[in-house]
Amino acid sequence: MNYLVISDIHGALEGAQALQEAFAFHKCDKILCLGDVLYHGPRNDLPQTYAPKKVIPIMNALAPYIIAVRGNCEAEVDQMVLSFPCMADYNFIPMEKRNIFMSHGHIYAPDKLPLLNKGDVFLSGHTHVPTAEKKNEIYLCNPGSISLPKQNHPKTYGLLNEAGFTVCTMDHHTYMHISF
Repeated sequence: MNYLVISDIHGALEGAQALQEAFAFHKCDKILCLGDVLYHGPRNDLPQTYAPKKVIPIMNALAPYIIAVRGNCEAEVDQMVLSFPCMADYNFIPMEKRNIFMSHGHIYAPDKLPLLNKGDVFLSGHTHVPTAEKKNEIYLCNPGSISLPKQNHPKTYGLLNEAGFTVCTMDHHTYMHISF
């Protein structure tokens, strides 16, 4: 199974369109959405292409492929307009040799991990900073932000499969990678 991993769209039309394009380009099976889909939040700058009403139909068209968790900017009104469940604090996906625990990063985080087994993958967003590393036998993976990157990183998304996690730039080039 090949997963496209995205986080922190924050209502940016450009980010939603990039997600749509990356999903088709990489021929992914599913999309793992780590939250903060529509609202930009009071701590973030307004994305340059902020248009949440235009993001909604793009996300809803991809709804059959999306497995999502709630970000700190999601609200009940977001669930009213999105056609996929987006209010769970975490999601758990078994893979062949390991498990994926996905959370936005504001409840469970790399410094506040849930109980995981050696070799499991902890996926989170929230920081807008891409990460692909292994600490204490757990893989910590963050796709960064597809719309509002921080710390001078480019706009990025992730690819996940049984072999590893890759962070890609918007032109589909590898930005960082970790093998499992």
